[in-house]
Amino acid sequence: MKAEIRYGKHNVSFYRTHPTLGLLGGRVSIDVFGDNFLPAYTEGDNREVVATDTMKNFVYAMALEYPGASHEGFAAFLGRRFLTTYPQMRWLRLAMREIPFAQHSQKLLSPLEDDYGSVEIEVGREGLRALRCGRRNLRLVKLTGSAFKDFARDAYTTLPERADRPLFIHLDVHWRYQRMEDGVDDGAARIDSRTVRDAVIAAFDDFVSMSIQHLVYEMGTRLLERFTGISEVSFEAQNRLWDTSKVSDADPAIKVFSDPKPAHGVIGLTLKRDA
Repeated sequence: MKAEIRYGKHNVSFYRTHPTLGLLGGRVSIDVFGDNFLPAYTEGDNREVVATDTMKNFVYAMALEYPGASHEGFAAFLGRRFLTTYPQMRWLRLAMREIPFAQHSQKLLSPLEDDYGSVEIEVGREGLRALRCGRRNLRLVKLTGSAFKDFARDAYTTLPERADRPLFIHLDVHWRYQRMEDGVDDGAARIDSRTVRDAVIAAFDDFVSMSIQHLVYEMGTRLLERFTGISEVSFEAQNRLWDTSKVSDADPAIKVFSDPKPAHGVIGLTLKRDA
């Protein structure tokens, strides 16, 4: 019998304040891997087990010690410190998401129910094993400049063709670096997720798309052209276009829309830079 084991602590929230670096807020989930923990499963022997409550407290202690200001940097710092402190851990997988705040002054902030940065990282004793960064939960509405027509039609097709339509999408974008270390250092090579968000928004604003597939491909090619440190970019998009409920008789450009049915289209794309 073969066993693959993991355990950890999920959804550990933290808010670190710093007089010059400001607020770093996030939520981290930790999964630990290592055969040293197998006796806990097979024999009930917990002598090597680091309690998940201890992991939670370790996150708080490391947030206090972390000298940087990015979620990517903290994820790498935290993973390396876990391995240094607990030799029974072979490698870790950490998923961290930003808890975003709007800053109104040097001392006043308010929480945002908005898009947020994300980090998925694997750290082993040999160093970084994997890194994927992202900007998630984007909600974007474009009132004109999007189309969907000339698609395949058959007896089951009821969707009308639109040469111009509003378009409401939910969007997650992720990227990988050509050099993983660039993503976890607080240097010029790290790409801030808010910069990627702004580039995606600009592409949506000025590009006339024939479909969401056409749109995300344009977004991806622009990101690869602009950010040379990215090796791969991927998108998960949802079509949340409103239903048309009423059209003005006097002016067809004036319409009333309503929320759509729960069913929605999903579009995925991954673009990798040529070797």
